[in-house]
Amino acid sequence: MEARQERVGEAEEGKTGMSLYFANDPNETPNEQDAPSMEGSAEPESITPPRRIPHLGHALAFISFTGLLLVLLELVFAAVGKATGGMHGGVTTLLRPKLQIALLATTYLTTLLAAWFFFPQMWQKRFLDGIEWRWAIARGHTSRLIALGLLLGMMMQVVAHFITPPKTLPVDAFFMTPMDAWLITLFGTILAPAFEEICFRGFLLPACAIAYDWLSLPRTEGARMRWQTTTSLTPAAWLFSAVLTSVVFALLHATQVAHVWNALLVLFSISLLLTWVRLKTGSVAASAMVHGAYNGFIFLLLMLQTGGYRHMERMTQ
Repeated sequence: MEARQERVGEAEEGKTGMSLYFANDPNETPNEQDAPSMEGSAEPESITPPRRIPHLGHALAFISFTGLLLVLLELVFAAVGKATGGMHGGVTTLLRPKLQIALLATTYLTTLLAAWFFFPQMWQKRFLDGIEWRWAIARGHTSRLIALGLLLGMMMQVVAHFITPPKTLPVDAFFMTPMDAWLITLFGTILAPAFEEICFRGFLLPACAIAYDWLSLPRTEGARMRWQTTTSLTPAAWLFSAVLTSVVFALLHATQVAHVWNALLVLFSISLLLTWVRLKTGSVAASAMVHGAYNGFIFLLLMLQTGGYRHMERMTQ
């Protein structure tokens, strides 16, 4: 029953959604409320304009809450003598990997919980509907999405052979012990991909596209009417947003690859592909599944290299 309700909700969202995917059933009959009524009054009733969500204000609220909460928790841990990192010679060093993972997990889960209750009050719809999560779509294409993520991981490993990384990377600190390695593996294949996709493809992607179309909107009556009566966005807006959010995505992960420009270009390309999946399927859950499979492939290679994280010294050989 719950799955049926989810599919119905997705079909209704497809009528006004801003993705390239349309979930309408071709045999679906219009709802009585959708048809104009001729009874009762000859005066046309005022129609509430469709809302374009999430817009830039919503995205900034989501990101600001995440950043402030992360900084606050960092300060709390530092105050009790449990700082997760430090600066040595201008380079950030991770001191407590387990605590860092716990800090990020707490921040992500708390932000999602707050968003779950806060944004529906503004949007007048469920949080997952507002960001176009659409789990049913991803679940129906699980094998293809996971295969795509694994294929992406293989392709990027081939590209990585042409990149000369530094001898040590900040992310290496998470693989000092088997426990740390398993924790970052679980975090990096489940929670981190889901949160990043909600942030980038659920909030920032549509928000930047909406802002682009608003700023480039012709100042004519026809354009204003179209803006007030539809939620569709132009291909140029999606392209602009895809490039901009992918740049931000790559820069956010810059410290993990020691700011090596070749690696940043790879991350930019990965983000573009994840954006394509999001727009093609109309589902943030679908891009999250590909993202998780891609990360999982990287961790799988590390597990094979170290015998299931039992011989961590092999990572430096």
